[in-house]
Amino acid sequence: MKSNRPLAIAVLLAAIFAAPTIFPSVSLAADSAAVQPKAGWYQQVGSGRFCRKYAVLPKPEGVQIIDSRPATRKFDPGHIPTAMNLPDTQFDKLVDQLPKDKNTLLIFYCDGPECMLSHNSAFRAEKLGYTNIQVYAEGYPDWIKNGHIGAVSVPFIKKLIDDKAPMTLIDSRPKERKFDKGHIPGAISIPDLQFDKMVDRLPADKAAPLYFYCEGLSCKLSSDSAAKAVKLGYSAVKVVPEGYPAWEKLYGTETAATPAKPTLQAGKESGTITVASFEKIFKEAPETIHVVDVRDPAEMASGSFKGAIAFPINTLEKRIEELPSDKPIVFVCGTGARSGEAHDMAKLYRPALKTYFLEADIKWNKDGSYSIVEKK
Repeated sequence: MKSNRPLAIAVLLAAIFAAPTIFPSVSLAADSAAVQPKAGWYQQVGSGRFCRKYAVLPKPEGVQIIDSRPATRKFDPGHIPTAMNLPDTQFDKLVDQLPKDKNTLLIFYCDGPECMLSHNSAFRAEKLGYTNIQVYAEGYPDWIKNGHIGAVSVPFIKKLIDDKAPMTLIDSRPKERKFDKGHIPGAISIPDLQFDKMVDRLPADKAAPLYFYCEGLSCKLSSDSAAKAVKLGYSAVKVVPEGYPAWEKLYGTETAATPAKPTLQAGKESGTITVASFEKIFKEAPETIHVVDVRDPAEMASGSFKGAIAFPINTLEKRIEELPSDKPIVFVCGTGARSGEAHDMAKLYRPALKTYFLEADIKWNKDGSYSIVEKK
C-alpha cells in the first residue's frame, strides 16, 4: 500500500497558504472579555476576542463588521479592518448598504462603553429583521488598546497625499503584474513575497507611519506585510483594506501614474554625486543603478551596500570589460579615494559607460546599516 504522506503534506501546505490573516496584537491574550450590558445597551454584547475572529483578510463570508461612528472624523483615520462605515446618524439613508441576507452576522461597534451609536444601530437592524447581531461595546479604543492593527480609508490616504503629510505608503502586490500597471501615487513597491529582501526600503525611524495596501478585501498581502512590519518594531502601522481597486473607483486611473524616479545629482567635483541623491535613489529605486564596491574583500566582509558588486580596485583594469553597461555605475569605497580612481579608470578605458563616485566617508556595519558623511 502506497503512503499518503506526500498528499497529506501538500494538503497541509495548501491550507497554510490559504489561511486568512489575523491582524496581530502585541498580546493576544490581553483581549478583554465582553463587558456586562448596561441600561439601554443592545442585549447581545461580544468581546474584542470575538470580533477579532472576523476582522481578517480575505474578508469572511456571512459576516459584516459595522462602524457606527462619523466617517471623516472617526472612521477614515482609524477603524477595525474589514469594517464598513454606516454612521448611526445616517442609518436610515444608508440602510441599503447592509447585507441582503438577514441571517448575516452583524457586529456593530463605535467609540467605547460610553458610546451608544453601535447599540442604537443594532436595535434598528433588529427591527429590520436581522437575526444575528452582536455589539462590540468597548469598540475601537479597546481594539487599539489591545495592540491590534488599525485600518484607514482610501479617502483618508487621498487627504494625506493632498496635504503632503509625512508617511510611507507601501503597495504589497507583485510589482510587474500589478504595481507597474497602476498604483496609488507616491506608493513604493515592496511585494509581500519579497518583504524580507526589501525591508531596507522602509524608514529607519520605527515610529514613522506606514500604510500597507493591496488588491482589496479579498487580498491578504497587505495585512501579511503589516504584520511583518509590526514584528520588526514599527509602531505606527495601518492597513488600507479596500486597497487599489477602491482608489481606482474613487479617483480613476489617471491619478495613478508612476511617480518620477529619483535621479543622481552631480556633486561639486567632476564625476561625483551628492550623498543626498545617492541615498534617495538607493532607498527608492535601487534597481536603476549598479553600486560597485572597489574595496578589498576583507573590508567588504565587514559590511557593504546591499546588492553591491565586488570589484577590488587592484583588479579593475584587468576586468574593466566586465563592468555592466545597462545602468549608471556608482563606485564606492571608504573615503572616496579609490572610488574616484575607479571612475577615472572607467572613463579612460570605457568612456561610453555612465560612471560616478561618492566623495564621502562611509562606514558599514554587518547588519547592513551604514553612515555617510559627505566631504566638504
